[in-house]
Amino acid sequence: MERIRDLVEDYPYVAMDTEFPGVVIRPTVFCSDYQYQFVRCNVNVLKIIQLGLTFSDENGNRPEGTCTWQFNFRFNLQKDSYAHESIDLLTRSGIDFDKNFELGIEVNDFGELLMSSGIVLNENIRWISFHSGYDFGYLLKLLTCSDLPETQEDFFELVQTYFPKIYDIKYLMKSCKNLKGGLQELAGDLDIVRIGPQHQAGSDSLLTLQTFFRLKSLYFEDTIDDDKFVGVLYGLGGSIAPDYHPIRSRGSIFVEDVKNRFLNIE
Repeated sequence: MERIRDLVEDYPYVAMDTEFPGVVIRPTVFCSDYQYQFVRCNVNVLKIIQLGLTFSDENGNRPEGTCTWQFNFRFNLQKDSYAHESIDLLTRSGIDFDKNFELGIEVNDFGELLMSSGIVLNENIRWISFHSGYDFGYLLKLLTCSDLPETQEDFFELVQTYFPKIYDIKYLMKSCKNLKGGLQELAGDLDIVRIGPQHQAGSDSLLTLQTFFRLKSLYFEDTIDDDKFVGVLYGLGGSIAPDYHPIRSRGSIFVEDVKNRFLNIE
């Protein structure tokens, strides 16, 4: 973290990606913030697996030497919840879960270090991400050592506090003709060659950074309207079936796991 603290003044653009153990539960009732409740329920019961960070200046120039960090967190396949297909994918991508269990970083310890890194609670930092509701959900959980707030409004207040300036590339794509798909497809369309394995957070964060600056140059004439694009997380904030309301019991929302068993997330 000392190296990162030394970087942030000159390289305040931070591309971020996380790897996490999939999706294991879903809300059973549609509501105005259904997508947020989907994210919230899963983030609250699951653990982050990896975090990738890549740094650059405002022109996309990366620091000499190390510009990308990948942090591997302790994860126990015997005890922690996960979706099997997600763990299979991450294993095929090269993540060593036995090694992560033995040597992985404790999330709470990392949260304390990240708070003092200079990249959170800092209006000069510009976060770059791709379809990142889950990513920032896991980061907030890590930083606050608590579950995500019950309402989407409270969630975005926390996001604004910890990450004042966010660009979500998936949202930027809505203003670009003929661009579609995920990060890898978009990078391919923009003739960007990946460095490192797909579905590992370090490589994905580097690709996110490269894609952002190529997109900015080709489609936005190197100028992105912050009033229009900063702080929007693709897929969150919209209205779905507004006539419905969450089923609540003692302040909880009922959710259903992928095996159709009902759970009550306190």
